[in-house]
Amino acid sequence: MGKLVRDNIPQIIKNNGQLPITKILNEDEYWQALLAKDNEELLEVKNANSLLERKEELADKLELIIAMAKYNGFSLQDIIDEANKKREKNGGFEKRIFLEKVIKK
Repeated sequence: MGKLVRDNIPQIIKNNGQLPITKILNEDEYWQALLAKDNEELLEVKNANSLLERKEELADKLELIIAMAKYNGFSLQDIIDEANKKREKNGGFEKRIFLEKVIKK
């Protein structure tokens, strides 16, 4: 198996009559596990079969963003503020603009 799990998962596994084997990650291992988990969660968003599943998987992605921000010394509000600055400068994605190519003049 070998993956980062939410804090209550080992107890849930125990409650189901199974024995979880866990370890606490060091700083570098934790960051690498967060990055790997982000890839896993992205695939789960892509593979969601309903809006409810997609919402649940996006919630997992948000929890991961919170953990990644905290690891780097930021709060979720810090990340939201930065996103707002970038949106003011560069816009968001609401207009669905797809850049096909840029032609040099």
